Amino acid sequence: MLTINNILREIKDVPVSRLEELYQFVHSLKPVAKKTNSEKKKILAFSGIFADMDDKNYTDFVNHTKTTRANLFDRNIEI
Repeated sequence: MLTINNILREIKDVPVSRLEELYQFVHSLKPVAKKTNSEKKKILAFSGIFADMDDKNYTDFVNHTKTTRANLFDRNIEI
């Protein structure tokens, strides 16, 4: 059975010149991490974007968005 010790024994024989490549490979195998703080800040930059829009225009925008989504994603597509 393969264990972490077997893997570490093999890794110690990797030439120094290839360690960066090995690191990148190992890093690519990790599960995707949660959003970073910079990504969160970019997303939060849009918060309040509709604050200066009056209620009627906002309601029209939301209704138009719902209608557009329904038309785009509720289509019958023949393959």
